[in-house]
Amino acid sequence: MPRKVVAWIAGGVLWSLTAFALAQPPVGVGELSFLIDPHLPKPDPAGRVDSLKSFQMQLPLGQSGASTTFLIPGFENYECGRCHQPAELVEKAHSRMQWALARLREMMPEVGEVPLKQYIIQPYEDTLLKEGQLAHATFDTIRIFPASILIDEKAYGRATHVHEALHLSQPFLGYVNELEAYGLNVRADPRFLLLNYPYFEEVMRAFFVPELDGILNAYFERGTKDKLHVPREVQWFLGEFDEDALERLRAGVKGMTPVLKETSRLYRAHPLEAAYWSERTGIRSLILDIAAAATLELPQAAVEGETFQQAMGLFDLQFEKDDNTRLGYIIDRKKESQMHLKHGMNIRDARDRSVLYFHYLKQRFVGEGGGVNLSVPERAQTDFQNFVKAKLKGIEDLLAQPGVTEVERQAGQKWMKSVPQNKNSR
Repeated sequence: MPRKVVAWIAGGVLWSLTAFALAQPPVGVGELSFLIDPHLPKPDPAGRVDSLKSFQMQLPLGQSGASTTFLIPGFENYECGRCHQPAELVEKAHSRMQWALARLREMMPEVGEVPLKQYIIQPYEDTLLKEGQLAHATFDTIRIFPASILIDEKAYGRATHVHEALHLSQPFLGYVNELEAYGLNVRADPRFLLLNYPYFEEVMRAFFVPELDGILNAYFERGTKDKLHVPREVQWFLGEFDEDALERLRAGVKGMTPVLKETSRLYRAHPLEAAYWSERTGIRSLILDIAAAATLELPQAAVEGETFQQAMGLFDLQFEKDDNTRLGYIIDRKKESQMHLKHGMNIRDARDRSVLYFHYLKQRFVGEGGGVNLSVPERAQTDFQNFVKAKLKGIEDLLAQPGVTEVERQAGQKWMKSVPQNKNSR
């Protein structure tokens, strides 16, 4: 399947090449399908959520030893007890999360204590955890399907648990949240970079792996089995692939790691602005791309003089548009600019277009001393404030959904109060 028809892959996937993962015997797609088939999400109980009979235990978790509630809603209703002892499931969940939190501290010690008050093994889909997701971090809470636990153990090396734990520590929300979490992902295994390529393709193509497009096409052209309940991205992950190509990606990721760390620093220093620019431009990778423009030596542009300035003007025209935040469109302004470069200016090579994009980012967001400026100009302040208000309204709507627990509701309300809603409050 050509990669251009492959949508960006959702779901938490992180850190697989660990002592734990390497200790596990390889699992085949057929075996994994057999394991997860009885554990697929049940239909949304909708108005019957309050009638579900749940099992719960409280156990100390994390460095502080604070109490975390482990909850299995509907354990009796969905007859989970036919095959499982609830206390044993909780003890295994507790062990997984202890491991995941330790791994996160190892990879990102600056994150500190993760506020995990609730871990929910959810047998059914609903508005809080939808079919097609592996897991979802809400406020102080991780929700995960039983089938996702099996995928995470057998295929991803507990990647999802590390991914969702990181989400709980993030200061705002939006594209940049996934960018930061997938940044941990690719530092562990290049297959995660391929699955989530929109976040990393520009940096990899321009600076580290010029032949990336060919690698991506070959990766996604491999067939998958539609009749199995194993998600396609998991089948791609488990399937054999060109080891030489993976090695080139590993080397590229090693070179990109300082840029990933700078991306996290920028996001946590300027969470609202980082989220705003990412959504306004529709570029999922934007903060990583800006970090690359600020920290890496830019390749020479393919054009110069008046033609170079014309290319910069095309990017500037697209970046000035605020339709994505004002009208709710989802238009990638980088791709729009590069389309004009290709067809209007006859710059055919994808890497040449990528390099021009980074030259523009350096002009737009990086000062002469190398510092990054993500501040929102005065002319865009109204749009910026409306963006923040819209995000907060989305959280209000989420907290009003059936099935939201009191832990989530209180934590969500506390989080909303902590978000600055005007530039003078920062």
